[in-house]
Amino acid sequence: MEEPGQIKRALIEATAGAIAGGISRTVTSPLDVIKIRFQVQLEPTTSWALVQNNLYARSKYTGMLQATKNIFREEGLPGFWRGNVPALLMVVPYTSIQFTVLHKIKTVAAGSSKTEDHMQLSPYLSYISGALAGCAATVGSYPFDLLRTILASQGEPKVYPTMRSAFVDIVRTRGFRGLYAGLSPTLVEIVPYAGLQFGTYDTFKRWTMTWNHYRSSKMGQSTDDGLSSFQLFICGLAAGTCAKLVCHPLDVVKKRFQIEGLERHPKYGARVERSAYKNMFDAICRILQAEGWHGLYKGIVPSTVKAAPAGAVTFVTYEFASDWLESILT
Repeated sequence: MEEPGQIKRALIEATAGAIAGGISRTVTSPLDVIKIRFQVQLEPTTSWALVQNNLYARSKYTGMLQATKNIFREEGLPGFWRGNVPALLMVVPYTSIQFTVLHKIKTVAAGSSKTEDHMQLSPYLSYISGALAGCAATVGSYPFDLLRTILASQGEPKVYPTMRSAFVDIVRTRGFRGLYAGLSPTLVEIVPYAGLQFGTYDTFKRWTMTWNHYRSSKMGQSTDDGLSSFQLFICGLAAGTCAKLVCHPLDVVKKRFQIEGLERHPKYGARVERSAYKNMFDAICRILQAEGWHGLYKGIVPSTVKAAPAGAVTFVTYEFASDWLESILT
């Protein structure tokens, strides 16, 4: 039987995580939509690649600015938030599970539920805790991730007008297992991604606290263990960027599995046919063969641009929401 304090702490972690995830997802949705459009496009996504292969003007999207203008002209401002409803339905349970499991693992490892004791954990335990929390959150929220990708990638004219129509068609054509298409590369991706994100976040926070101590001692001021909102923002920004740069190729593979067999208007180019890839390794090899190394990094620019503010907004909002909820419940 858990103590009332532990139940309250778990409630705070879950709620703060849900708030942080929902705000971060909504703020960065336009960059996420552009990233997904690049990732599911089989044709080159840069003008220089088109010219190099004598394929000029055959690709739908050939750069962030061009893609932004194109989406706005054809779909209007709402086009940048396409798929945001399933994204929010995904991110609320995802971040709730992630931060709750993360806090639980750290509590077990540190022998204490206090945040200051968690900061004393070794970097290795921070990375492992983040990876395990990411895996648990991914399995619990994956179907919404798949629906988000499908709705965000379809453009105009729409194949699925609503999330419900997409869900029904996936279950009808692929079965319930279809709701977990691409789960394998996602889990392979989430281990290093979540580990790096949370591990580097804790590392950057530790470094920043050390710097604060050093600066305070040099100036003869009293030491404050707390970090400013700007410092938390920078730590979250750096953590999100590092994680995304390392794990992006697996995110591309995941997206390809998620949109297998999806009907798309011819103006968006070739589609990923059903059963185009046997498994994750086959997908990597086929992408390398047909699209080259840059094929595994399609969407890396909007992805990196998005990862930085997304990580920063998530961690800063989480810290503030957690403190606010704790002040209310105590």
